Amino acid sequence: MNTRATPAVGYRIGSLLADFQPDFEFSAPLPLPVEEFEERLRRIRRQAVEAGHDAIIVHTGSVGWFHTSNAYLRYICDWMREGVLIVPTDSDKPLTLLSFFTQSVLLPPGGEPLLVDEIWQIGPIGREYADRPGDSVIKTAEKCAEILAYLGLRHAQIGQIGDRTSLTFWAALNALMPKCKFVADNPILDRLQKVRSPGEVAMFRAAAQLASIGTQAAYHVAKPGVTDHEIFAAFTMAQMAFGGETGDGYQIGINEFGTHCGKPYGHVVRPGDLINLYISNVTWRGYTAQTARMIAVGEITAHQEDVLAACTEGVKRAEKLIKPGALMRDINNAAFEPMIARGMLTSPEARTMPYNWAPEEDGSARLIPRQYVKDIDWEAQGRKLMHVYPATYGPHNPNLGHSIGMAGGQNSFNISSHNYDRLEEGMIFVLHAQWLEPLAAGCNIGDCYVVTADGFENLSRHTPLETHRIDTGA
Repeated sequence: MNTRATPAVGYRIGSLLADFQPDFEFSAPLPLPVEEFEERLRRIRRQAVEAGHDAIIVHTGSVGWFHTSNAYLRYICDWMREGVLIVPTDSDKPLTLLSFFTQSVLLPPGGEPLLVDEIWQIGPIGREYADRPGDSVIKTAEKCAEILAYLGLRHAQIGQIGDRTSLTFWAALNALMPKCKFVADNPILDRLQKVRSPGEVAMFRAAAQLASIGTQAAYHVAKPGVTDHEIFAAFTMAQMAFGGETGDGYQIGINEFGTHCGKPYGHVVRPGDLINLYISNVTWRGYTAQTARMIAVGEITAHQEDVLAACTEGVKRAEKLIKPGALMRDINNAAFEPMIARGMLTSPEARTMPYNWAPEEDGSARLIPRQYVKDIDWEAQGRKLMHVYPATYGPHNPNLGHSIGMAGGQNSFNISSHNYDRLEEGMIFVLHAQWLEPLAAGCNIGDCYVVTADGFENLSRHTPLETHRIDTGA
């Protein structure tokens, strides 16, 4: 088997970070009080009544690497593992949690489920795993049906909340309770998370501060000769040392073109490189923040500078409009004005805009161009880059930004040309202006905001939006 030494000989990340300290004080909020979860439960039950549900069943699966498939259980009862939560609409009936039906070995589990009366351990089983017959999903459905029957809900209307990992469970439960009417109703929980409470804002603020700490650490170590692995590690070590929950919720990309958004693979930083830190999920107590920053290593091309300037100016134009009552469409369109002025785009309209992952104009699949692209660090590992990514020019997405929420949660709104909703106090979102031209230029830069009574707070203000510059002495 062929092996080779890594570009960074030895372990030097500790020395690179030896004198690092963030330039601001991190504020670490305590967990949300039980009273906030009680208020959520009250509102959930009220919406269930309005929908005609006799109970709600919330399913959260597992997607590997000890991550849950959605944030619904953590939002309702602060449970970090997989599970099925049975919520009777009647307020005098307790909540029941079915869990421990995957092989995730988080023991003891992180935290204690709030407001839950009973927790049932289903157990991962099967011939190969436990030398026992059966299927954990079916066993979970059987126990759920048993509890619903005990609650007198054999002929009930049941609201279902889950995701794609829930499908087998829903099918089994429907077969076990043929006289029940099951209604998919994720909006019950999604609507509640559009506007955030002051306690939740504090959690998002902490997550954004973690992102800023990690970014400052990345700036501290980034220089020619350092690898993308080391920059990624510096970011990770810094934010997790202050309480970040995960180290894999973000991307780093480095190359001479600025066309990047990925994971580290062994690239060695060189003069002329552009580095993107796309912080898409740094988490504090389940709440996330998003930011995006660019680093220029020495001199870059005039066109690349123009793209960086357009994106930076776009975010700043959009930011000026943030306040309660502002039209989301107007905020989106303002950010694309610098690109239109430079001839990069002709319109901010999402329907007509080119973007990196777009299909062909008629909706058919787009062929990714096959072309050899030189990458000496990848080739040193015995591979070659034989396609051009992305397949076409434009922003990553045909919009400016979106809401942010809990880890694994869904966006409740996008900041886009076709969104005519108005901002409300307590909304939290990221605005990230993006542009990529294959093998030419690229930028992804943005901040995280909360709408306040008279404007906004920039939660990621501890690192400037402008491109960070590394002087190579050339």
